[in-house]
Amino acid sequence: MLDRISLILVVIGAINWGAIGLFQFDIVAWLFGGQDAIISRIVYTLVALAGIWCISLLFRKNEMITSNEEM
Repeated sequence: MLDRISLILVVIGAINWGAIGLFQFDIVAWLFGGQDAIISRIVYTLVALAGIWCISLLFRKNEMITSNEEM
């Protein structure tokens, strides 16, 4: 479950960075009242922590990942 939540947050972060790179538009800041808003900072922090967690996915064995998906 934590893996899926982390992947969702990483995808949100990737979409946000894509919007910043392509359109110079920060979706998170726009939704939550600017980059300095506490909620925006929380979202940025959660996305960063999710990205760090997803690093562990690179080093897991395939059998472990497939066995968790079957549950």
